[in-house]
Amino acid sequence: MALKLLQREGHEVTAFYLKIWLEDELSFLGNCPWEEDLSYLREICAAGAIPLQIVNLQQEYHRQVVAYALREIRAGRTPNSDLLCNSKVKFGKFYEVIGDGFDAVASGHYAEKTVLDGKQYLSRAKDTWKDQTYFLAHLNNQQLEKAIFPLGSYLKSEVRQLAEDFALPNKNRRDSQGICFLGKIKYNDFVRYHLGEKPGDFIDIDSGTKVGQHRGYWFFTIGQRKGIELSGGPWFVVAKDVDKNLVYISRTYRSAEQIRDTFTVGELHWITASPGAAELSTLQVKVRHGPHSYPATLNLLPGQRGEVHITGCDQGFAPGQFAVFYSGSVCLGCGTIESGHSM
Repeated sequence: MALKLLQREGHEVTAFYLKIWLEDELSFLGNCPWEEDLSYLREICAAGAIPLQIVNLQQEYHRQVVAYALREIRAGRTPNSDLLCNSKVKFGKFYEVIGDGFDAVASGHYAEKTVLDGKQYLSRAKDTWKDQTYFLAHLNNQQLEKAIFPLGSYLKSEVRQLAEDFALPNKNRRDSQGICFLGKIKYNDFVRYHLGEKPGDFIDIDSGTKVGQHRGYWFFTIGQRKGIELSGGPWFVVAKDVDKNLVYISRTYRSAEQIRDTFTVGELHWITASPGAAELSTLQVKVRHGPHSYPATLNLLPGQRGEVHITGCDQGFAPGQFAVFYSGSVCLGCGTIESGHSM
């Protein structure tokens, strides 16, 4: 849709298809829909006389994104590969491949850009439910300056109508879901292929007793409910002991050990500029993708770290996930969640 909108505005456009999934390596686990994606794109480009180039970034993607995900999973953390895919591959290596021959690079992300005091900032999309600035929070300023987001000023319903108006072949296609590199492959199958299984115990954190067995701590993340095949639930994952291969679960999820209003972040990254002291005390933060954010304050610590205090409480600060910071509608940047503290 971004392609057709730019063409309608009179821009000279070239379409690029980034082939990133190593489908030959894991084809037995499931299908990545890249061939279907490419067939739609070829049809659209042919109808609009738009040049199309296929860019192979498979090795870079595996090195920068898949290897990162496996490293984090093995360490007991919960990676968010989509942020790294955007900053390292889609707006990173891809920029290097195409060089300086293009004025701008457009993507179909639901996001916008705002100019303040002569500087460009990433800002939330019109559609707060579809807003994807969370996944773009790891971009740097140079990447953002060259990027444009044609869909950011539209609601999803409006984009659907435009697809009908343009008679696009993918107008009735469902939205993509899931982790960027998995396609239609089940997450647990991917993890099992690379890390195997390692039987361990489920521990009821409220009583301290063993209540069952699991097949490896790496199949679980903090806050998870589905996939805990025990009676008497629902059960929630509240903690993990990587060294002992223990997964702590709870039925109530209401104790002081589980509901938290403070957590620490590391590897703080600011897209355009570091926020000032006033902004640090009046932030909003998202701890996962979605429309919900918390009012928050950020106390800076040595070594690009910080302590975040939210107004309210949350039941699932998962180490390894990204906390994304906002000032009003502007997305300032992100940090990697390290740990949570009790209220």
